[in-house]
Amino acid sequence: MNAISIARDSEDKSLIKDGLLAGAKRLSPTAAFYLQASITVAFLAGSSAPTPLYPIYQAQWGFSPVAVTVIFGIYAIAVLSALLVAGRLSDHIGRRPVLFFAAIAQAITMVVFATAENLAGLMIARVMQGLATGAAVAAVGAGLLDLDKSRGTLANSIAPAVGTATGAIVAGLMVRYLPAPTHLIYAVLGVIFVLQAVAVLFMSESTSPRAGALASLKPRFVLPSTVREPLFLAAPVLIAVWALAGFYGALGPMLIRNMLGGNSSLLGGLALFVLAASGAATVYLMQRVQARAMMSWGALALLAGVAITIAAISTRSIATFFVGTSIAGIGFGAGFQGSIRTIMPLASASDRAGVLSVIFVVSYLAMGVPVVVAGLLVVQFGDVVATAREFATMVMILATLALVGLAMRRPQQAA
Repeated sequence: MNAISIARDSEDKSLIKDGLLAGAKRLSPTAAFYLQASITVAFLAGSSAPTPLYPIYQAQWGFSPVAVTVIFGIYAIAVLSALLVAGRLSDHIGRRPVLFFAAIAQAITMVVFATAENLAGLMIARVMQGLATGAAVAAVGAGLLDLDKSRGTLANSIAPAVGTATGAIVAGLMVRYLPAPTHLIYAVLGVIFVLQAVAVLFMSESTSPRAGALASLKPRFVLPSTVREPLFLAAPVLIAVWALAGFYGALGPMLIRNMLGGNSSLLGGLALFVLAASGAATVYLMQRVQARAMMSWGALALLAGVAITIAAISTRSIATFFVGTSIAGIGFGAGFQGSIRTIMPLASASDRAGVLSVIFVVSYLAMGVPVVVAGLLVVQFGDVVATAREFATMVMILATLALVGLAMRRPQQAA
């Protein structure tokens, strides 16, 4: 028996001794699959929940629009840091330990959010949230693929969008209709994270631990040769869709306020909800469409949706804005799903968490960096509409590059 097996047996015996697993059965593979999918949903819901609350925080603490984008940027940097350091850890010590401690960390983070009294407190909470999310997303993504490669690929694409949509709309509704808006949503999420941490204890390990856990903490990109070309092809789509999601998450409420001439936290959350929900629906409905075709449709939908949205912002038409947002959301879902389905099936089981880490590094860089730049432009020139146009132009250029790349790649290569 090797040292890893002995450590695992000792861990299980310790848990039984403490009464945590005494007399309990392990979760079935199906239950474990849905538990891990729910972890992704909850973690991403937690990341989007503050979006409808930003106008409240701004009114209470008086910070500028660039502070909102910096909060997004800090979160993205924290996610990237965790991905680079701990993204491959679950390939060595197993999925369960990583998910358990990440869920506990998220529960503690909700307490920090709820008790924040200034901008510094909010930033600390976002850093903690980013670290926990970064540690978990690669582990849970790889865990889903361990249990079911086909459904896992689908879940890895649809769960983030469902979580983002859920967090934005639920937080918006709580702000509009329930008391203590800056506390209640975090209390609800905190309870969910604790329950998920407990459930993870009863989940069977889906991968065999192997040596090299400490070495895996050294930041490096894991890109097997089989996935390099597909990732290069998918990069413009990944960057475009996540940059758009970041823009809606950080500056969506400000755009709504500009169009309506007033403050509406609910509509600010609704904009992000429409984008993510239409993306999730697209992933589900197009799951049998070939990956290359999905990326093509995603790029086309991005071009059309972003163009309509910018026209709506210029004319201050809220109805047209949500139509354009829903079409752009189709591009978000199809583009991200097509990218995942192009890349992940080519990664071996031992490389899945590392490859997913690289995908999310690209995604979170795209979500964080352009949004911070956009916030700086808004503060410098004071024109959120002009900034939105420039941001939209960047997204449309990336979508066009993706279409050109897909068209130039020979069909037999795509197959």
